[in-house]
Amino acid sequence: MKIIIAGGTGFLGISLSQYFENRGDEVITLSRKCDPQTTYWNGKDLGEWTAHLENADVLINLAGKSVDCRYTNANKKVILSSRIDSTRVLNLAMTNAINKPKVFLNASTATIYIHSETQMNTEENGIIGDDFSMGIGKAWEKEFFSTTIEGVRKVALRTSIMLGNDGGALPKMKAITRVGMGGKNGRGNQFVSWIHINDFCRSIEFLIQSDLEGVVNITAPKPETNADFMRQLRKSMNIPFGISQPIWLLELGTSIIGTETELLLKSRNVYPQRLIDAGFQFNYDNIGLCLKDLS
Repeated sequence: MKIIIAGGTGFLGISLSQYFENRGDEVITLSRKCDPQTTYWNGKDLGEWTAHLENADVLINLAGKSVDCRYTNANKKVILSSRIDSTRVLNLAMTNAINKPKVFLNASTATIYIHSETQMNTEENGIIGDDFSMGIGKAWEKEFFSTTIEGVRKVALRTSIMLGNDGGALPKMKAITRVGMGGKNGRGNQFVSWIHINDFCRSIEFLIQSDLEGVVNITAPKPETNADFMRQLRKSMNIPFGISQPIWLLELGTSIIGTETELLLKSRNVYPQRLIDAGFQFNYDNIGLCLKDLS
């Protein structure tokens, strides 16, 4: 296949590129960075990059400013605009293309669902709320599905926390666990929806080859409470103890390092109903197996 990945220089994009290139596919990465290994785009305007859409098989959009930052007004504006602008211009480019990709996958977020410690959120029954993060998810998906492109199947990827050793949250979690701070965060009752990076890549391949469209939860089928997640992480690292961190300490720490406690304290209790129903099989369906592989 010929696959275009917009915003593909982060952890997920690099992982996907390596996965598909190892299969023998051609991957073209669109990036704001001026890099000889990628094709330049600014994430909001049409340009020479649109030529790559011709005779491509798949377009995957992962573009958007990282939410691992303080939610200042300035950062909130960029978080939203980077997602909306890139999705809008890709919709336009796809509409204009002659021999366009038949599959268009656009990133979204499992954080679109409310904080839930009891209800498992599927694509059908998940409850979506109205705070900043959920609003970002709703606006992102609204922009994506606002344009119907003849002959193109669209899927919004409601992604959970990706676990891998080359980026994302896990290396940071391992670092604090090594120094004895790998206890529960807050009460520890909040659920962590997660997926092994290999299963993420495999799920993308599965979606390309399937006939699924609309929204799809990209997460392992067994979310864990934060307390259990951290216990399993300590076990995989042979760390005998971990000091728990109360909310007040998390608030102080996140303000110092420039991030938000929501990333640790929101309960993402999400289930991949549509993937399961379509027959996708996870290689890593429980957190112990996942962390053992990544230890």
